Amino acid sequence: MRTALVRRTVLTASAVSLSLLVTACGSDKGGNTDAKPSTGAPATSAAPAAKAKTDAELAGLLVAQADLPEHVIKPATPAETAAAGTATSDKPECQPLVKAQSMAPVGTAAGKAGTKAVAKPKEPAANASAEEKAKAALAALGSTATSVSLASYEGKGAEEAFATLKTAGTACAGGYTGSQDGESLKIEKVAPGAPVTAGDAALAYTVVGDSDGTKITMELVVVRKGNTLATFSALSLAGVAEQPKAVVDAQVKKLG
Repeated sequence: MRTALVRRTVLTASAVSLSLLVTACGSDKGGNTDAKPSTGAPATSAAPAAKAKTDAELAGLLVAQADLPEHVIKPATPAETAAAGTATSDKPECQPLVKAQSMAPVGTAAGKAGTKAVAKPKEPAANASAEEKAKAALAALGSTATSVSLASYEGKGAEEAFATLKTAGTACAGGYTGSQDGESLKIEKVAPGAPVTAGDAALAYTVVGDSDGTKITMELVVVRKGNTLATFSALSLAGVAEQPKAVVDAQVKKLG
């Protein structure tokens, strides 16, 4: 049984990839690092804290199709949002990581919003053979799907949530079990991911899980920009996701 934590993202990736390939192949004509030097403590500023953003304000700041032409943007559904609220861990110290992977805010957020970005598969050439088109279809299923979530906080809430995730990454390096919507996923390891320099501070983790005996490698990136946290959880049907650099860069740019 595939877990809910994995299945939703995988199905999104495969469905989008397949729909794109139907269009492309349907005719012969073709068709963990801080951005600034840091000791690990939350950054401080003499400037007054900005007011937290509402759900509607954050929704307007989410990456859109025009921002990522090489991806397909799929808004988060009400069912996905509801399921995210059920995310839990067998280890309390790992709960922040489970929430971040499930598009749920860490800590008490004043506003939140989310979407998904699926990398477009490479289209076969206009004169591609049936075999080449079939290979392209299989390759498309390996496209990385990235869940993007924004959460805005009052006061120092964003800095505190970021620090909590940083602590969890270390405390949960040896793994944990995450549950969502009545199903669970065994996480075997949490390791530092490729360094990310974005926003005021950033974290990157590579998360290795076991889904019914199949190893899956996910990428988790968290960026703080002012009092907003942007979280990116990437997964691929092929089992090994790429760090979603283009998605991270586009989203942080929209945050200003």
